Amino acid sequence: MNTVQYKCPYCGGELVFKPEQQKFGCDYCGSYFEESEIAKLYDEVNKMAEENADPNAQTLENENDFPDFDGDDNDFTEHTRLYTCDSCGAQIIAEETTSASFCYYCHNPVVLAGRLTGKYRPKSVIPFAITKEQAIDSFKKWCGKRWFLPSDFKSKQQLEKMSGVYVPFWLTSCTADANLSCIGEKKRHWSSGNYDITEVSEFSVKRSGAFPFERVPSDGANKIEDALMDAIEPYNYREIRDFSMQYLSGFMAEKYDVEWEQVVNRAKIRIHEGCKQKLHETIQGYSSVKAENLNINYRNVDREYALMPVWFMNYHHNGKTYSFAMNAQTGKLAGTPPLSIGKLLGFCGVLFAVITVIIGLIGGMLL
Repeated sequence: MNTVQYKCPYCGGELVFKPEQQKFGCDYCGSYFEESEIAKLYDEVNKMAEENADPNAQTLENENDFPDFDGDDNDFTEHTRLYTCDSCGAQIIAEETTSASFCYYCHNPVVLAGRLTGKYRPKSVIPFAITKEQAIDSFKKWCGKRWFLPSDFKSKQQLEKMSGVYVPFWLTSCTADANLSCIGEKKRHWSSGNYDITEVSEFSVKRSGAFPFERVPSDGANKIEDALMDAIEPYNYREIRDFSMQYLSGFMAEKYDVEWEQVVNRAKIRIHEGCKQKLHETIQGYSSVKAENLNINYRNVDREYALMPVWFMNYHHNGKTYSFAMNAQTGKLAGTPPLSIGKLLGFCGVLFAVITVIIGLIGGMLL
């Protein structure tokens, strides 16, 4: 099978997306190119590859089985690779020139399984805006505030495992017609003689409104913790772009394994809370609100499959995996740090010794 690589037209070096310049760059001659320039170059090379394509070449599935997804499916199918980890089963999408030598989940080697079909071609993407060097620097600062981390947690070998990964997200858009009914209470207190009197008045309160929601996110990767992805949100959707193969160059992408129908309820929960908050803002002058009933009718429901940039690092300690993620657009970092029992006991021992010396000195002074 013929392959297509993103090569620098000046020196022939590999082109990768550079988050700091938001352009495609060559590390050999230092040249930079706009997306439109690379797209034009790639189209020309792709036509040459198609003319010499192997007619017997096959993909994993038939892209015609997925008519709901737009885009150049043939391009996506022919020039992406699917890497499968034999240890944990993770499946990672990579542009064909990208090296994926280890699994960012379990750090075991991964092997090339085959090509992908147009079903997994995203509609949109938010490009990386933070470099690996910036991500590592932020991670070190984050670690600096935590005293009892294992010694090798931020070692050079461990930090080299930090991977730039595009995480699959389902973005749900809709108009929510919300109707809220509740009971509002007003309380009045006064004293009369030896009595304290409280008067409680109840009022029927109704509120309604039509609220547009755009791109409510739900990650579509089963192995990635939902809470971890929620913790690094939000993304700035003003920076979202139509998906182009070039953005995969130099990075990996998780293959979604959770369908939109399986995550849409998560989006509905967010929409429900958003409507509730907005309607509550219009209820004023009551001491309390109770017996709430919120009904929502969803219309103009739409979905969008998108890739979001994340810097990932997993750490294995005492049989447990600790996952860390950074929003590669905003720099927001989240994760649960491992605890070194040895360091904690050592600190407690030193603290106990210091307290014992202080008590001894005080006792000696008193005697």
